[in-house]
Amino acid sequence: MLTPNVRRTWAPVGQTPILRRSYRPDWVSVISAITISSARQWIGLYFRCHRDNISGERVVEFLRMLLRHLRGEVVLLWDSAKFHRNEAVRLYLCRCRRFHLHHFPAYASELNPEEQVWTQTNQALANSTPTNIDELEKGVPQKLLQLQHSPQLLWSCIDAAELPWS
Repeated sequence: MLTPNVRRTWAPVGQTPILRRSYRPDWVSVISAITISSARQWIGLYFRCHRDNISGERVVEFLRMLLRHLRGEVVLLWDSAKFHRNEAVRLYLCRCRRFHLHHFPAYASELNPEEQVWTQTNQALANSTPTNIDELEKGVPQKLLQLQHSPQLLWSCIDAAELPWS
């Protein structure tokens, strides 16, 4: 959102930082996926930004994009977000046999590595003050691209999630 994510920061004594912000309710929605090869030799981050809410149609578009980039069978670990349970998504997943769907338990964000992606992105964007939606739409993907190009940070998202890996 255009409302800044305020975090502690350093400043010289007597020079309190001032964040000027917009009171417009604009936001950028992001859909993303962390991908890991079956041999755990490769890790990736795919994402798409939108100026509107994520809908079932957007989820289907994203899943199609994933299939263009990934080979073979794809295991999806999903939370219980409303757009994941959308009728269009369910119909698409029934038709597309490459996806094998597993749901996280309800209210178990600590198991979801994607939550760590958002934690890292929010930290990177802390105290930024975009003045309009265009600046916000440029800033969010820049931070996600930095994460995308850092396998160590992506693995830290996986490691921080309390998933029982076998």
